[in-house]
Amino acid sequence: MNIKDCMTRHVRVVGPDETLADAARAMAQSDVGILPVSDGDRLVGMITDRDIAVRGLANGKGPDTKVSEVMTTEVLYCFEDDDIEDVLLNMGEIQVRRLPVVSAEKRLVGIVSLSDLADGSEQPVGEALCLIARQGGLHSQSLQ
Repeated sequence: MNIKDCMTRHVRVVGPDETLADAARAMAQSDVGILPVSDGDRLVGMITDRDIAVRGLANGKGPDTKVSEVMTTEVLYCFEDDDIEDVLLNMGEIQVRRLPVVSAEKRLVGIVSLSDLADGSEQPVGEALCLIARQGGLHSQSLQ
């Protein structure tokens, strides 16, 4: 089965010039903790509720701070025609619970999460979760 068969298609996005308050409101309205950041039709980053708290508020940035100041600019993604097991393995290796999904033309077409992938194939999801949940790694935001 491919990612396009289980991903969430309608994804709320924010722009890099929107504020942290705008992003937080969009997250609250959509009941999500992560939003893709797009500049026109180009995916330029991702912002999470944790980015707002740790990179924003914990560093003295206020609600009027631009999303671009705290977003993750290294955009990790998968393609809509990727195989689910390959994506699960990749998510485990890069320690993320969600990935934006792009078309062959690299346009955002959805987002996929571990829960989207848990369609009864518990072993691959469990293995990915064990890898994702390990401490540290590339995406650690611990203050040093």
